[in-house]
Amino acid sequence: MKGFIDDANYSVGLLDEGTDLGNVIDNYVNEHTLTGKSAFFVGDLGKIVKRHSQWQSVVAQIRPFYVVKCNPAPAVLETLAALGTGFACSSKNEMALVQDLGVSPENIIYISPCKQVSQIKYAAKTGVNIMTCDNEIELKKIARNHLNAKVLLHLATEDGSGGEEGSMKLGSTLKNCRHLLECAKELDVQIIGVKFHVSSACKESQVYVHALSDARCVFDMAGEFGFTMSMLDIGGGFTGTAFQLEEVNHVISPLLDVYFPEGSGIKIISEPGSYYVSSAFTLAVNIIAKKVVENETFPSGVEKTRSDEPAFVYYMNDGVYGSFASKLSEDLNTIPEVHKKYKEDEPLFASSLWGPSCDELDRVVERCLLPELHVGDWLIFANMGADSLQEASAFRDVPGPAVYYTMSFSDWYEMQDAGVPLDTMMKNFFFVPSCLQLSQDDSFPTEA
Repeated sequence: MKGFIDDANYSVGLLDEGTDLGNVIDNYVNEHTLTGKSAFFVGDLGKIVKRHSQWQSVVAQIRPFYVVKCNPAPAVLETLAALGTGFACSSKNEMALVQDLGVSPENIIYISPCKQVSQIKYAAKTGVNIMTCDNEIELKKIARNHLNAKVLLHLATEDGSGGEEGSMKLGSTLKNCRHLLECAKELDVQIIGVKFHVSSACKESQVYVHALSDARCVFDMAGEFGFTMSMLDIGGGFTGTAFQLEEVNHVISPLLDVYFPEGSGIKIISEPGSYYVSSAFTLAVNIIAKKVVENETFPSGVEKTRSDEPAFVYYMNDGVYGSFASKLSEDLNTIPEVHKKYKEDEPLFASSLWGPSCDELDRVVERCLLPELHVGDWLIFANMGADSLQEASAFRDVPGPAVYYTMSFSDWYEMQDAGVPLDTMMKNFFFVPSCLQLSQDDSFPTEA
């Protein structure tokens, strides 16, 4: 099976009760060990269904618009479209991708902060009218190239994280919003609402209090200029845990009741991305080379081993110029699982994990404790669904890792309970028996 980018005709294996995701990963590890040991993803679409059910049960009053750039796999997009989410797109290609799935323009928002004129014109041509804006120059571009644009003013938030990046934050200040409203009035651009975004790294719930209060101020200012405001976008920043979602809802729900009460005609939306897909994808990589180094040469970490013990540097067949691209600016928190079986009392050694480029930036995990591995062994990285799947790396001319999709029968039935018509998704599914003969020729159970 090819990678998802050039293979929109994906298939999904429905797992029998005797089969779980671990069995599927084991099967493909064995297959790839025999056929070239290339890295691969396994995507559990059922976890996306579960995330949507969780969203509906906790924050049903907020409609999700999935951020396409987070993971644009057709299987992901078609699943979410079938579940009824909207889509937040950053480019012409993303808008075309979701529209090819039959998503109507009303269910798409164009969220790029820096829009190319040609892409604004494309949005106008295809009926994608809702878009965001945070400065006068962008507003003038929109006015010249999209007569039917409906703009959400992007309001900056203080996330309390500090740091040098504060001066480069996206979004307009509350003070500058009045100026933008004046410009929009002169340019005859329709302002319909406000967007803000709170980072998932932000731990201060007070940020939502300020953001919603500021948004209400912008709504009131817009009313003074004669704009009819109808939409509030509270952005993304959702981690995927039920606890965090409930925690956010506990803060914003009473504020929404005060500032944007039900019956006010204000549609509340959000832009979840990794919330839906992060936990749904697992990446398997192969060890292609190793080095033994002095333990004292390793940077200090939370775990320390004896300095007279060896330490290991492992090179994998995927790295930051491929599936770990989002890790260039951050450390990977997830320590991989070793696929091979090893004894519980087997010694652990300081280890460092690198991609195949031999570039000094291609470090995936700085330091962790692992049993001694050998060339040809496999590592399994969980929670790899966000910002990881791509067509090809920067230093090789071959497609990225293959992607294999699965879903349990219980999740399949939950999808039907969510109102997804059987014939919408039927063509993509095939039955996987407990013996794990993962062939698309397997017969599909008629009762499903």
